[in-house]
Amino acid sequence: MEPDSYHRIYVERTLALIKPDAIHRSEEIEDVILKAGFAVLQNRKLQLSPEQCSDFYADQYGKYFFPNLTAFMSSGPIIALTLARSNAIAHWKSLMGPVNSTKARETHPECLRAKYGTTDLKNALHGSESFDAAEREIKFMFPNSVIEPLPSREETEEYLSKHVNPTLVRGLTELCKHKPLNPCVWLAHWLMKNCPNMPQIVVEEAEDKK
Repeated sequence: MEPDSYHRIYVERTLALIKPDAIHRSEEIEDVILKAGFAVLQNRKLQLSPEQCSDFYADQYGKYFFPNLTAFMSSGPIIALTLARSNAIAHWKSLMGPVNSTKARETHPECLRAKYGTTDLKNALHGSESFDAAEREIKFMFPNSVIEPLPSREETEEYLSKHVNPTLVRGLTELCKHKPLNPCVWLAHWLMKNCPNMPQIVVEEAEDKK
């Protein structure tokens, strides 16, 4: 398997928020999200209190816009979404576009903030900045869900190298030898039969104790 293929199969999560100013366009936005190749793992509509907004945006505390930010984010309902796909954080940030919606309309007119936002504060959407931020924000918005940590890219590559590639290479080699009429079905059956993670059950005949 080529190194680039590891990046194609690596799945990441990010948090997306549809803010109060864009919630009336949520169906359109969610449709764009799905067409962009994201899987929606969790979806929740809620309204945060000013105190909850302060906790969520704790890393922005002390900045001049912080009071307006928390007031705006608690002014009406929002929709929280856990999104997943390869490089989800970067892809969602790119789909949203620049933070300032006015500038976004000049530089990235096709992005979501250009279409649905109005100012730098009322910019329609939120996305996690990093892997660590995504984990924290997802847990904040979905406190009752159990979210198992995803393996790192290095762990994924190591697992594929040790446990997937050797079996797949054997299966493809056998496929070339047999040349079945339906190669996909044949390979699927072969992989099920030869999966290294499946216990091999050996049935031994009982000895005749006559």
